[in-house]
Amino acid sequence: MIDHPTMPYTALPTLSDEERIAAARAVRDEISTRRTCRMFAATPVPRAVIEAAILAAGSAPSGANHQPWHFAVIASPELKHRIRVEAEQEEAAFYAGKAGREWLEALAPLGTDPDKSFLDVAPWLIVVFGQRRGGIEPGADKKNYYVTESVGIACGFMLAALHRAGLATLTHTPSPMGFLREICGRPTSETPLMIIVAGLPAENATIPAYATRKKPLEQISTWL
Repeated sequence: MIDHPTMPYTALPTLSDEERIAAARAVRDEISTRRTCRMFAATPVPRAVIEAAILAAGSAPSGANHQPWHFAVIASPELKHRIRVEAEQEEAAFYAGKAGREWLEALAPLGTDPDKSFLDVAPWLIVVFGQRRGGIEPGADKKNYYVTESVGIACGFMLAALHRAGLATLTHTPSPMGFLREICGRPTSETPLMIIVAGLPAENATIPAYATRKKPLEQISTWL
């Protein structure tokens, strides 16, 4: 191994096998209650909650530890409405046939359509960008590695943190998403990957029954 500065591994709790199983199952039970929400309340949510969720995302593993992500957090009603207008233009073309028959058939059980009013209503929109170049130091301009994989893990951390904080979330991916770069004032070296919508669910919020169907263990794992 190449010589490099080190420090002790982070201390972990000392648990029995039974305690480890119980802890893993508790996380499973909690995270399995997260549902994608498309009906939000306008109720304000403290900025500190979003800051903590972003720092949780920022702790995710990444290629060469370059942390190739940026989160543009939007609370401005004007900017949220601009995003909604642009997104609905793209979505209208998508549902009008751009997506293709098979994709639209796959979405049908979820009841989605071009209306993205939640982008106006939810208190927070977090636009996630992947950085092709950067590095760990401010102003660095190095090639980043495994950008999509790294940002995907970070988003998972963020969704888990927001859920733990009692917030509803939605991952929204209008296609194409180039307009988000302009609205958020981000450089061309960054690629918008998704919008994470966060807030409290509307009082009358519902979810598609189809969305509760999850594949069982034997379908999503192989043990060798």
